[in-house]
Amino acid sequence: MKSRRSEKHGRRKRKSVRIPIITAVVALILIAAGAVWYMQHQAIRIAGQGSTVSGQSNNESNTVQNGNNGTNTANGQADQANVPAPSADEHYDLVLIGSEVEGILMAKAAHDEGLNVLILDPREKPGGQLIQGQMLVLDEPNNNKKISLVQGEMKKLYNAYNHGEIRKESDFIKYYNSLIQDIPLKSGIDIKQIQQKEENGQYAIASLTYTEKDGAEHTVDARYFVENTDYAALSSQLHTTRIPGVESIFGGGDKPEYMAATYMLKFKNVDWLALHSATLRDYPLSNLEAKYGTNTYVDYDFGTGYSKVTDKFKIADSQLKLRGINSTYQKDGEVIINALLIYDVDPSDPESVRTAIAKGKAEAPHVLEFLRENIPGYKNAELNGYPEYLYIRDYNRYETDYVLQYEDAINSKMFWDDVSIGGYPLDIQGTREVPTGKGYGKPDAYGIPLRSFELKNYDNVLVAGKNIGASIKAYGSARITPTTALAAEVIGIILGHEKDGKRLRDLTEDDFRTIHAYLKKDYHISLN
Repeated sequence: MKSRRSEKHGRRKRKSVRIPIITAVVALILIAAGAVWYMQHQAIRIAGQGSTVSGQSNNESNTVQNGNNGTNTANGQADQANVPAPSADEHYDLVLIGSEVEGILMAKAAHDEGLNVLILDPREKPGGQLIQGQMLVLDEPNNNKKISLVQGEMKKLYNAYNHGEIRKESDFIKYYNSLIQDIPLKSGIDIKQIQQKEENGQYAIASLTYTEKDGAEHTVDARYFVENTDYAALSSQLHTTRIPGVESIFGGGDKPEYMAATYMLKFKNVDWLALHSATLRDYPLSNLEAKYGTNTYVDYDFGTGYSKVTDKFKIADSQLKLRGINSTYQKDGEVIINALLIYDVDPSDPESVRTAIAKGKAEAPHVLEFLRENIPGYKNAELNGYPEYLYIRDYNRYETDYVLQYEDAINSKMFWDDVSIGGYPLDIQGTREVPTGKGYGKPDAYGIPLRSFELKNYDNVLVAGKNIGASIKAYGSARITPTTALAAEVIGIILGHEKDGKRLRDLTEDDFRTIHAYLKKDYHISLN
């Protein structure tokens, strides 16, 4: 707009300024057109940053994620506030990004409560660490009286597992498929754009645009979005702050460090009875541990330890280590082992994952030969196939409304808004620099609040599974699947009950007294 002074000046010298005025108008039009072009160009560039390769983040996005040791500027998504949002063509109560089993329990619980749920998985195949990584050796949290803390849907799985009814890969696939029955799940999707809105420093996802394998593009909105991948595919693209990881306790400096991943090892023709009998001959337990290492134990179903034996296994590649063995007898001579650690795996980088899997596969025959010579019962063992993925223990996690602390766990703190109960040891697995890892004690039962699953500064973003908001020491315990799976299931139930009621952040202590009461009465879940 012209000022009053310029308007008067124009009236006094109208003829002399006509051409300059026309020139100025033309210039303004050209500037405006240039600005529109720039915004459109930026929208295209930003949308491309969210894309993935083979279900994983591309290299440009990885650079931001891997180097993020502080505040995340949304990987370019912050600029999208000025980009017009595509119109949503799909509407849901709950949209999950990723198909890890913990978040799947949230999806199932919400679906069972009548909510409209969609699962979008950037990976090429569903199931995450449980199905694709075949992490079929299940850890169980207990309180200090040795009473299991597994509850909810996970209790069904653990009961069947402990009784030998679910042990083999096919059993777990059948169980997983029962969880996702009637819930739409799309694998191999690409996140193209995340449209956000902001008000007074509080953000929300307005919509998310993704493409399917066939190139079809969709834009969805939802009451809540959930981060449920093992590489922060969603939360790493938002206005978030990374929680310090292993580097903060192992002295790795500012560069993010993560616990080792595992490549699961599968064997057949194992004489489990011979293994069990050999350990019995070396009893009492003190003699057994003196011979084979601490925590060495074998019964008719499970075996652990043998660290004094595995320490003798030499691997030329410093990225790999054979630690003490955690094994499950899957029946019919089949055994699966959690023992082959792979350091420095970046689950957001497809090449890092491919390289790690290739190294695991290449090392497996050498591990087989070593077990044949050194562990009873493995004399005639053979390899029984290879997992297509890894067990990822740890990656970037981002601040939630409350970040669970070591002191909370070790002091058995309970919260007014508890959605789960933990009790597993504070176990930090190794890194390349500290290959044996470190333990920080065994807590009694402690609570985990809803706030540790609400992404900080976001009104409608939740996190599930290993994305829990916890300091690295507390994470060593809280990361266990049945612990975070219970939280996810409880949140799904609450979302169903509050469909036409309060938002999660608006729930009060009085509300949670009611919530805990109906969870106990109707779902047999006790959180207080």
